Amino acid sequence: MKGTLLLLGIAAVLVSTAGATYLNIEGPVNVTVHNNESIFLGKIGPGESFYILASPETTNSTGYLANVGWDTLVARVPPGWAAEASPLYQNPMKMKVTVSPNAKNGTYEVAIKAVNVGNYSKLGNLTVDAYVNVTPDVYSFNVSPLSLSAGVGQPSDINIWINNTGISDDPFIISAEGLPAWNMSDEVISLHFSKGTFTYPVFMNEPGVYRFNLSVSSASSPLIQRTYPARFTVKESLLNDYSAVGQGVDLSPIIFEPTYAVMSLISGVYKYFTHR
Repeated sequence: MKGTLLLLGIAAVLVSTAGATYLNIEGPVNVTVHNNESIFLGKIGPGESFYILASPETTNSTGYLANVGWDTLVARVPPGWAAEASPLYQNPMKMKVTVSPNAKNGTYEVAIKAVNVGNYSKLGNLTVDAYVNVTPDVYSFNVSPLSLSAGVGQPSDINIWINNTGISDDPFIISAEGLPAWNMSDEVISLHFSKGTFTYPVFMNEPGVYRFNLSVSSASSPLIQRTYPARFTVKESLLNDYSAVGQGVDLSPIIFEPTYAVMSLISGVYKYFTHR
């Protein structure tokens, strides 16, 4: 008898859940939730933004399917944070949440509310408590090679792998610090929960051994930054020497003067055909 009652109770709960309104969240995680349930979304850095995507489809308390049941998403966020409600009747609904740049490390609550405007579909509202972990540790990256070599004025590529373990799709900035007269930065996108591969070129116009830091940082917060030390060896190329000869620069003793004209001609012909 007790076993029968237990089975009937479980069945009643399942029927109740099946007929209740729900919210299908499609990003940054995929999960179906019901009113007053809680979910964990993932990691986010201070100052970063993330999007909550959800389907407008749901059912009412009688099990009737409403293809456009929810009309918008709104949120209640911690002090200093910002939330932009999804536009009315958007499919999927897309709401933006921005973390305070001064947020300390820790777990925070974002109350998500799915709204049936005017209650036309007799759904009322559905509220879900979503939690995020604020930390600057939202990505890792690797660099290869860390020791480069090239001729004067010749670009050398660095390969960079960024593993975005957070829920933000905000851009990352790749830059190099310590290379004189080289201040180029590159803005790249590594989507949440994914890995991206990028190429970053460096070059110098003067020979020498340059030690520099390759940096990958969030475009949203200076607190989210990591660097790798690297070395760039720049050597004079033979072609550059030939070109210098054409400008009147002596290579060595006067006995080599007969070769100057030929070497300068080689440089001139090469530059003519490579810059046409």
